[in-house]
Amino acid sequence: MIVVAGEALIDLVPQGTGALAGLQPALGGGPYNTAVALGRLGSPTAFCSRTSRDAFGDALLDGLRKADVDVSAVQRGAEPTTLAVATIDAHGSAAYSFYVEGTADRLFAAPPALPTGTRAVSFGTCSLVLEPGATAYESLMRTAAAQGVFTALDPNIRAGLIPDADAYRARFRGWLPSVSLLKLSEEDAEWLGGSPREWLAAGPGAVVITRGGAGLTAFTKDGAEYSVPGAKVEVVDTIGAGDTVNAALLHGLTVLDAVSAEGIAALDGDGWTRLLDFAARAAAITCSRAGAEPPYAREVGEI
Repeated sequence: MIVVAGEALIDLVPQGTGALAGLQPALGGGPYNTAVALGRLGSPTAFCSRTSRDAFGDALLDGLRKADVDVSAVQRGAEPTTLAVATIDAHGSAAYSFYVEGTADRLFAAPPALPTGTRAVSFGTCSLVLEPGATAYESLMRTAAAQGVFTALDPNIRAGLIPDADAYRARFRGWLPSVSLLKLSEEDAEWLGGSPREWLAAGPGAVVITRGGAGLTAFTKDGAEYSVPGAKVEVVDTIGAGDTVNAALLHGLTVLDAVSAEGIAALDGDGWTRLLDFAARAAAITCSRAGAEPPYAREVGEI
């Protein structure tokens, strides 16, 4: 079982250009997209979050169930669902404005225990910024790591939600001893400061940096570096691409029996190349269609 912990929200995606273009609601949120992608790839997956009892909240849970994701660990609340208004540029890249005050996912409380059989837990995005939920997710991360559970982190920076950048950067560095796999984009890496080697020295067994269409690079504790190019595709938009990478990496590590500190340390160049190529192919498929629509296993092929 892979558990994905974090927010589920509604993306409002423009259907044209200009500030008054019509908005199409879509299921979203970085962790939510990761959970759906894992389910579609065939990994036993559970979602750990707090969602509203409103119609959007019901739709979010229905989307998870359709992807065969276990929702028994999802808390419910009367507060509204978080909304993210997307803006798509000429290259298909998305930027977001968030409506988060008083929303359900901010009130997440750390559960007393993870689901039975949990091998890995994935964290990231808004859920590690917005209090009081951020502290609860951080507590869950530290507890899972202390219990020997494999932990994955994708900061997926949304700068507009971070009131104190330096404080967040310090907090990020404080998470690293509890992180097994750190994945982040080039843009996130630049915003956070530091380098893969510095982050590896603080705790993670590997760091994976995504470079958009240029591909992915993995850095490992033994000083190795492995890169693959991006898969060529006509980009519709990039919504959910990084979340698909998260899911593909975790699914692939499970297939390669490397979801542990020992397993990721033992992964050789061939293993890393296969894993990164699988993630690149999966992300390319997501980019080829509108919104966060990650692929099914049959579309990506074998690792």
